[in-house]
Amino acid sequence: MTQRKGIILAGGSGTRLYPITMGLSKQLLPIYDKPMIYYPITVLMLAQIREIAIITTPEDQDQFRRLLGDGSQWGLDFTYIVQPSPDGLAQAYLLARDFLNGAGSAMVLGDNIFFGHGLSELLTAADTKPQGGTVFGYRVADPERYGVVDFDGNGQVRAIIEKPEIPPSQYAVTGLYFLDGTAPDRAGEIRPSQRNELEITTLLETYLHQGQLTVERMGRGYAWLDTGTHGSLLDAGNFVRTLERRQGLQTGCPDEIAFDQGWIDADQLSQRAALFAKNEYGRYLAGLLKQS
Repeated sequence: MTQRKGIILAGGSGTRLYPITMGLSKQLLPIYDKPMIYYPITVLMLAQIREIAIITTPEDQDQFRRLLGDGSQWGLDFTYIVQPSPDGLAQAYLLARDFLNGAGSAMVLGDNIFFGHGLSELLTAADTKPQGGTVFGYRVADPERYGVVDFDGNGQVRAIIEKPEIPPSQYAVTGLYFLDGTAPDRAGEIRPSQRNELEITTLLETYLHQGQLTVERMGRGYAWLDTGTHGSLLDAGNFVRTLERRQGLQTGCPDEIAFDQGWIDADQLSQRAALFAKNEYGRYLAGLLKQS
């Protein structure tokens, strides 16, 4: 089986967060002590994915390159792809067609944060399915804001409905999609919606109609946060701050995951710790070296 590759969709104009995103990409905003994009990067790392395409706007790409480089500081390999205009989430698979080169993919939205014990195992299980697609359902209080899963009486998926006025369930589809190598071809065949966008729900329906879509429900032990509004951005930062101060453990820390996986060695981690020596993040990395 061809190694699955990662996609982070970090484009868009971030208009819901104006004026703070008028001069800076949303995905570069801080979530407490780290840039937002660190969190989706670590999700892909937990799924053992090391080749990652980062899709950005033409204006923002240099900022992402300055922050992230080529990924080698974490034992990763980043490819940067420009999204000329935001034409829907499914457009990412068309833009990444050459990068994927027939491989399956895990795409995560750049403004989504996942947390929970057992997350790595959940992602690994999705990664082991060579055909079809796997998405994740998360119970929310306001499902009308999201793509919502419609289950039948046996708990099987009947449909995924985008922003329904009357939601058929309280399970929203999160911004994390494990799809096989046919995703670019499928995306090329779907028509733009009334919003003139290539909708991810339409792409997922092509898998569903062939009986090839799995929806894994994330239980109470998981947190899924999106950061599309000023309030949710603040909530996400406070959530991460509370976890870190309470547990003394980092959340969304690519340096720690890379070291644990053996993708970087102690000397490389030491260099990273020295870079951040004046703050808690650097002291945390130094602490990992002492424990190793």
